[in-house]
Amino acid sequence: MLLERCFGLARSGATVGGEVRGGLTTFMVMAYIIFVNPAILGFAGIPALQGQGPPFAATQAATCLVAGVMTIAMGLAANYPLALASGMGLNAAVAFQLVAGMKLPWQTAMGVVVLEGVAITVFVLTGLREAIMRAIPASLKRAIGVGIGLFILFIGFNAAGIVKSGPPGVPLTLGDLTSAPVAVSLFGLLLMLWFQSRGTTGGLLLGIILTTALAMGVNAWTGGRAFPLPGQAVIPARFVAWPDFSSLGAGFDLSIFARVGVLTAIVTIFSVMLSDFFDTMGTVIGVGAEAGWLTPDGRLPRLNRVLLVDSLAAVAGGAAGASSATTYVESAAGVAAGARTGLASVVTGGCFLLALFFAPVAGVVPAQATAPALILVGFLMTSLVRDIPFGDLEEGFPALLTVTLMPFTYSITDGIGAGFVSYCAIKLLRGKGGEVHGMMYGAAAAFVIYFALPVIRPLLRI
Repeated sequence: MLLERCFGLARSGATVGGEVRGGLTTFMVMAYIIFVNPAILGFAGIPALQGQGPPFAATQAATCLVAGVMTIAMGLAANYPLALASGMGLNAAVAFQLVAGMKLPWQTAMGVVVLEGVAITVFVLTGLREAIMRAIPASLKRAIGVGIGLFILFIGFNAAGIVKSGPPGVPLTLGDLTSAPVAVSLFGLLLMLWFQSRGTTGGLLLGIILTTALAMGVNAWTGGRAFPLPGQAVIPARFVAWPDFSSLGAGFDLSIFARVGVLTAIVTIFSVMLSDFFDTMGTVIGVGAEAGWLTPDGRLPRLNRVLLVDSLAAVAGGAAGASSATTYVESAAGVAAGARTGLASVVTGGCFLLALFFAPVAGVVPAQATAPALILVGFLMTSLVRDIPFGDLEEGFPALLTVTLMPFTYSITDGIGAGFVSYCAIKLLRGKGGEVHGMMYGAAAAFVIYFALPVIRPLLRI
């Protein structure tokens, strides 16, 4: 059987049905990027910046194309159910730091993404990126997995409306649980918990579909007021939209060195690269731990293939005008739904390629339907917390910073950075610096520079 030879389904304990369900689940919880990425890069809702970013339709097509091709490449090359798409946070950095802040043309900003992607690819080919991952102590690897679980949990709570921004002095507060969107999310959460408790096959996917159906009913009953964003929870006015490929190749504008100077350009590329570099590292460790792919010493088989595809995805995303594409933490939802091999990634990638022509249909699923799945996946991933030695200052405190700062700062990179720097610092202060791998010191030094960028940038007039 061709699928068995390509993906080793039996060896992985997988079935074709489970891979299809897992791939569809991953696509559904990621489909928001098809609309959010063009909105961020195009400064939607910010009239003062309109026209400075790439066109919405072109970015939407580029987002679908890069996500589809690179996710399929991940499935075929690495045989893991990991999906890739334009990274949240990275797209905001491109839009607000490079375009709005540094006044770079959006094509030049995409060129920065291409350059940082090439740099990361070099690190992969030389073995440096994998060596850093292997140098991370076990306690921090577990903390990264738990931190990503809490991060996914928080994303779900926020998307569902269960938590929201609070009044001055209160960062977060409880959302309006009686509002229609939150009530729909709570229904979806209870439904998925019921499916999970009964061991229902494909429970997450079925829960997303049924919750979307309820949202459409509620939206129709309220005259469209419950889910006011265009396209969400309504039958689309049209099902087919021809893709606009005009932004492809825009990222080959490498004029940043001439525009801002060599030193400023290097610091800019470094800041974007570091975020991209460690976001993927955290995602791979977290999802791998949840799926049980890691060896007893915390290593992931075929890691170099995963990192190479991810690095090339950054180059592809920049070149296409879609910002850097990276491995998504939402891949954990597909794993929880039964995905075990790269066949699930092929399914997810195929959905993104179909979305090139059926983007209006993908936009029907509201965030309130996928948020409960993220909450449940976040819960499943936090089970690793039992293996973290919080009673040991040297291991526990860096782990705690990693776990908490990921959701609090809304950044995987910031959480990893805090854990790395504090781990090295505590070891040195206690006279145990020799126990720390040299790669950890190098990574911690890079993070010190990264955290100091708000001071460095004014000095370099960035």
